[in-house]
Formats: sequence, C-alpha cells, structure tokens
Amino acid sequence: MKAYPYPRLTGAVTMRVTAVRLRGTDDSREQLDSRGYSVVEQVVALGRAERADWQTARLTLTATVPVREIETKGHWSDISVVAVLTEGTTNARTVACLEPDKAGVRDWSGEIELDRDDHLDRASLAVHVVANVGGVAGRIIASTDQEWVIDMTASTPLRDRQLDVSTVSFARGAEWLRNFRDAPWIVDTAGRMPTVRLNSDFEGLVALLESQGAKVESIVREMLLAQMCADVWTAVFHTAIGDLEIEDDGTPLFPPDWRGAVLREMLPDIVPGRSAEDALREVHMRRTGEGNWTDLQPRIQYAAARRAEVPKALAGAVRDIERFDQEIHA
Repeated sequence: MKAYPYPRLTGAVTMRVTAVRLRGTDDSREQLDSRGYSVVEQVVALGRAERADWQTARLTLTATVPVREIETKGHWSDISVVAVLTEGTTNARTVACLEPDKAGVRDWSGEIELDRDDHLDRASLAVHVVANVGGVAGRIIASTDQEWVIDMTASTPLRDRQLDVSTVSFARGAEWLRNFRDAPWIVDTAGRMPTVRLNSDFEGLVALLESQGAKVESIVREMLLAQMCADVWTAVFHTAIGDLEIEDDGTPLFPPDWRGAVLREMLPDIVPGRSAEDALREVHMRRTGEGNWTDLQPRIQYAAARRAEVPKALAGAVRDIERFDQEIHA
C-alpha cells in the first residue's frame, strides 16, 4: 500500500459513464447505443457505433465522492473533481473538470471528449479528487479504485471477458445447475463478477445465438439477447441490494464496486423523483420488511428492460416480421 505524507479520503470514489455522443465528419452527432457501455464491466465499446466515420466521442459521466467524510474531518478545502483519460500506446492525455450537481451533495457530473486520431486501442478513464491540504494546493486525496476502459474497436463492452458468458450442460454440469435443466440460461452472481450460463442441452439455443444466418433467425436472436440482458440487469440488481453495508444510524451505503454502479443506474427508474441516497434507503427499507417489497418488482423489471433495450428490440422485431411477411406475399 502506498503511503502519503498528508491525509487522504478513506471512503470510496466511484464513477459511471451515463451517455456517449459521437460526432462525425459532417459535424452531425448521434448517441451510442446504451448496450455499447456497461456499468458492470465499466467499459465503453466504441466499435458498436453505427457510423464508421466518427471523429470524436463525448462521454457524459457522474462521480460520487464521500462528502460526509470531507465535511466531518475538515482536513481538506478547495475541493475539485477531475476526470483523466489516458492511453499509454499513444501517450494521449485529456483532463476535464466535473461540477457538483448542487452544493454539499456527493455527485459531480461533466463531460470529457476524446479525439479518435489520438487513440489506437484502449484508453483508461479515472476520476481524482483534488484539494488544498495543509496549505498545499493540488493534492490528490482520492481516486477511483478501478478505471473505466474506453475500447476503440470492440463492439461488446467486456473487460477481459470478466462478464463471462459460458456454455455448459445443465443436466451434466454442477449439481446446483441440474435443478435448472429446463432453463435456457441462468445468471450466476455468486462470484466476483456476474456470469451467464448458457444451457447447451436446450436444443438449438447456442446455434441460434451464434448464427449469422437468415432474417428470421436474426430477429429471434436479437430478442433473445435483449431478454438475456434484462435477466442480467435484474439479477445483478437483486445481488447488489441484498448485501449492503449499513451505518450505525441505519443508513445503507452504496457498494464501491460494480454493485454500486448498478444501483445508481437503476434506482431512478425504480424510485423516480428521489435522490440516489433516498431511493436506496427506500428500497432497502422495503426489502427488509418496512414497506411493500412486492410493489417494487414491476419497477425493477421495467428498469432492467429499459437498460437491456427490450422495448427497442421488440419494436424492431415487430417491424421486421411485418416487412418479412410483406416480402413473402409480394
């Protein structure tokens, strides 16, 4: 562990990318498909862009700092939060200052832009909290534990495939999987990162997901992938909300890893119109018996479906089927 000659924050600093906007050669702008970035993996996959001629990517991000610790300990003044994007391959470095959402809160937001010509492979995005400490300005008092990866070519936001999608026989695999032998897939959240287990015994499933064939197969595949993604979001939300650290006064805390990012991403749709902290407190109270947990389940399903873009996939499937029928009967 590195030692510092000045006091630093002990609480976690977290950051998440909330939107990516691409600018093309004609100065037109478009949003990157939300499936092009993952708060679980903490990766942005710019290879998913629908246009090949994009020149710059502008990332909108939100960082969360332990404001209570800053206020109570009083070691630091002139607090600022900066995002730093670097790539060792090209020696590129971009810095952007974030702004507090409002005075005294823990969330800081802003944008950082990368130029495509300055990057070749994978860039790293980190957030640092900077302050005046003992009269010395510009001290870094905290940083994000894990950097986001901005992948210039990948079409799937995976960090070394930590979000593992594996194919296994449920009937002949681990004993716990045998209870799910009729399921097409299971989301396993028992490990450090979520894992999707595809059931190789489910006839035609793996071949369909891997196929690049006929139009009908493509329609069904997109729907299956959207539903699988929704199942992942639902599973990781329940995992994250089920294992919270609780302060002495009963206040639940956001986990510092991917679980916290998942909660911050989904809570606005589950408890709309509330701050992230109030929404977390409300959901925790309901889950532990101080309210109706059942009433929240449709909101959780809705939040998961939105992030998996199930409505978009379903609408596209309906249009494609109608078009396919018209072509057949033409």
